[in-house]
Amino acid sequence: MITVDVKKLEPGSIAAEDIVTRSGQTIAKKGTVLSSQLIARFSFYRINTIAIEDPMDVEADSEPPKELVSEAEDLARMLAELEEEEAAEKKKAAPPEKSTINDTISYSNRLKAAPEYQEFQINYSKMIMTLESTFIDIIENQGQNYSRANLLAAFSPLYHHKTSLDILTMLQNASEGNDDSIYVHSINVGLVSRAIGKWLKMSHDDLDDLTLAGLLHDIGKLNIPEEVLFKEGKLTDEEFAMIKKHPLDGRKMLKQCPAMDPRYLNAALQHHERSDGTGYPRGLTDDEIDDFAAIVAIADVYDAMTSARKYRHAMCAFAVIGAFERDGLTKYRTKFILPFLERIASA
Repeated sequence: MITVDVKKLEPGSIAAEDIVTRSGQTIAKKGTVLSSQLIARFSFYRINTIAIEDPMDVEADSEPPKELVSEAEDLARMLAELEEEEAAEKKKAAPPEKSTINDTISYSNRLKAAPEYQEFQINYSKMIMTLESTFIDIIENQGQNYSRANLLAAFSPLYHHKTSLDILTMLQNASEGNDDSIYVHSINVGLVSRAIGKWLKMSHDDLDDLTLAGLLHDIGKLNIPEEVLFKEGKLTDEEFAMIKKHPLDGRKMLKQCPAMDPRYLNAALQHHERSDGTGYPRGLTDDEIDDFAAIVAIADVYDAMTSARKYRHAMCAFAVIGAFERDGLTKYRTKFILPFLERIASA
């Protein structure tokens, strides 16, 4: 048995003992073959070192642990499935043979064919138009037509009768092909923020207000030219200064509207602040950041990572966990980021 730094672990290593978090949760049993996904989870749970079997000590004629046999069988099945997928790809150029729909379409396509998803997509498209008209009204008419109740009523079909994890799965498909619009991102952040609020067991009224804070948080981006906002290459100093100004602009836009909840203003102003003081526009630290803003900040980054872009694919759950860990979990409010990542890790 040898002890290895998690950062130096290689997939295929074998756990020499049960791997347990600081809270006592077992996330890998002795004899488990460590995958890249498991290794990412160790970093998330701040496990720094792992005891693994020393390859030099493993006798060639020894009987492998049951867990190892199970892992090997799973790996064999995965390889067989991959081979079948490759064979299917090769057959695409040949005349089609008789097959069932489930043999020829992907999970994503099956999801899109489901009646529940199609209903979600219709409501999602309607909400894009509703949010666009709301933003325009706030900017041009100081929100004369803004109604908290009406905006919630338009938004509620997206989350009623669905679990939070189901919604997160649907989002990655629903936002495809929408060109990274401010409205698409704002809807996603509203839904993700609400999911976090539900996991934190917020009251119904707070959930509604948190949802609206997420919906309205990025209105200030409408002041940024599209060629800057959606630029794929590196921003110039002048362009980055324009980007950093949108929280201030957003708060100013919302403040001119009557009956606008102060927490919405804080979410617009502070969603790029970070608990360690490295955010903008004011470099606030942990207890200086509004709770709603701290939650919206997590939802904002999550959506940015899990939404496909023209220049990259969307990240999966474990890649998101790894990205948050590399960015530094201390940048986010501990009582919000840890429950959120634990939920998506177990999805």
